[in-house]
Amino acid sequence: MSHNNEDYLKSELYRIRHSTAHIMAEAVLEMFPDAQIAIGPAIEDGFYYDFDLPRTLTPEDLEVIENRMRDLIKAKENFVYREVNADEARQIFKDQPYKLELIDGLENGGLDDDGNPTEEKQIISTYQSGKFVDLCRGPHVESTAQINPFGIKLLNVAGAYWRGDEKRPMLQRIYGTAWESKDQLKDYLWKLEEAKKRDHRKLGKELDLYSSNDEVGQGLILWHPNGGMIRHQVERYWDDQHISNGYDLVYTPHIGKASLWETSGHLGFYKENMYSPIQIEEQEYYIKPMNCPFHLHIYKSQLRSYRDLPLRFAEKGTVYRYERSGVLHGLMRVRGFTQDDAHHFCRPDQMPEEIDFTLNFSMNMLRAFGFKDFQAYLSTKPEKSVGDDQMWHDAEIALEETLKRMGVPYEVDAGGGAFYGPKIDLKVKDALGREWQLSTIQFDFNEPERFDLSYIGEDGKEHRPYMVHRALLGSMERFFGVLIEHYAGAFPVWLSPKQVTLIPIADRHNDYAHEVAARLKKAGLRLSVDDGSDRMNAKIRNAQKLKVPYMLVIGDREMEEGQVALRRRSGESLPAMSVEEFIQLALREIDEKI
Repeated sequence: MSHNNEDYLKSELYRIRHSTAHIMAEAVLEMFPDAQIAIGPAIEDGFYYDFDLPRTLTPEDLEVIENRMRDLIKAKENFVYREVNADEARQIFKDQPYKLELIDGLENGGLDDDGNPTEEKQIISTYQSGKFVDLCRGPHVESTAQINPFGIKLLNVAGAYWRGDEKRPMLQRIYGTAWESKDQLKDYLWKLEEAKKRDHRKLGKELDLYSSNDEVGQGLILWHPNGGMIRHQVERYWDDQHISNGYDLVYTPHIGKASLWETSGHLGFYKENMYSPIQIEEQEYYIKPMNCPFHLHIYKSQLRSYRDLPLRFAEKGTVYRYERSGVLHGLMRVRGFTQDDAHHFCRPDQMPEEIDFTLNFSMNMLRAFGFKDFQAYLSTKPEKSVGDDQMWHDAEIALEETLKRMGVPYEVDAGGGAFYGPKIDLKVKDALGREWQLSTIQFDFNEPERFDLSYIGEDGKEHRPYMVHRALLGSMERFFGVLIEHYAGAFPVWLSPKQVTLIPIADRHNDYAHEVAARLKKAGLRLSVDDGSDRMNAKIRNAQKLKVPYMLVIGDREMEEGQVALRRRSGESLPAMSVEEFIQLALREIDEKI
């Protein structure tokens, strides 16, 4: 769930969804009386329930279950809460082994919403609506009358291991959604369908952008020429902006000695996410999961004065982290990725200005890629932390004041900071209104201490600099995935791998088309000439399928008058224009990042 978790848990919509999960379980038990039920919580956009069933469910089954759910909702049954002891609970659920296991856990401690043990003692309680009783702590609506029978929809079935353990039984998880009105459901289902069309894995294949396969290795991305060109444009803009804004570009190795990762603390706190060491001349080296320790050593490579600060080191560094195969997801969750890292080193008195700069720079960069709607989350000091209270206080104030000055809407995640410092997470909303975590501005009071960083102050004494980690795009892979889905593959002209397709209507127009192509290439445009044997309409459809921004149709009139007929991928056709006029139009739109 999102950072709005607490508000959502208290909302009417949460209660509706949790209650609808119970109604779904009741309908499933009517259909399969011997079914074994597990857990059924509300989630961010709906709910699910896990079942052990005598056969695999089909889409037709979901329709039957959904219709029965509507009947149960219309019965206007109350949800009745009851507290029971462990023995009573076992009697109620004597034929339900998954519930009996949960009761054992509750009796000995507590369970969270996913059925996992917690240290907190919990009351054993049940909710009943109609004939269905479930082991549950709520909350629920008072009556099924509060649920709109036309605001519910069962979406799909997926496999789910009991308690997420691969060694435990595989259950069938039915996902559904529930909304307060039919129109809200309709809007949500439209967004789901649109999200499927925009899925970066689907478009990545259709537009020949990237691939991954088992022979190369799961979670390792192959950038194809089309995707590679987009990445090149992103990185070129990234380089130019960083250099012009006072960053120094650095490059660091892919591996480092074990002692480096011991000093940084990664081997103590992060080893399960690192790959096995490589033996080189009887010493162990690790493939880097992060770039930070190398940047710290660049800082340490010479004596630093207070006059040298702030220093901003930036790198597009490829890192490798162990991710279980089950969580890998296209470009969004991979094992090898390139982080656009930066580390800022500054004096305490420079900190507010440096945070202002960093957030402003990050937002301006993201705006250039078409993201306009921002939401920030400020994570503050947790119970366990390093660094003195004053440092934390000053850093938190600096972060919050920056958000206020820039008018960025934000929420405070109290106690949600890392043990080594507070942070701002900056999320953007895409074309469908979905939030994506991209930029992070993270204070670190730990690493400067571990690596004994210092600068010589105006007083001639050594002082510890403040250090800020900054990831702007997050990673090239994930950012590319977000871009694909945001634009549905129809990238702005400046990012499009092919900006122009020239379409000669007949063979006699081919030579002129290639003459025009040469002039466009000289102007810096990326293009192709479709001089194949297909008819003009087929060539236009092919270019639209590849989401090429400009199609220049060339026939007798265009050839005779030295013009081109411009058709945009949207289907809009413009009057014929000279080649030079088109070049100026394209270069202007590229410059404006349209």
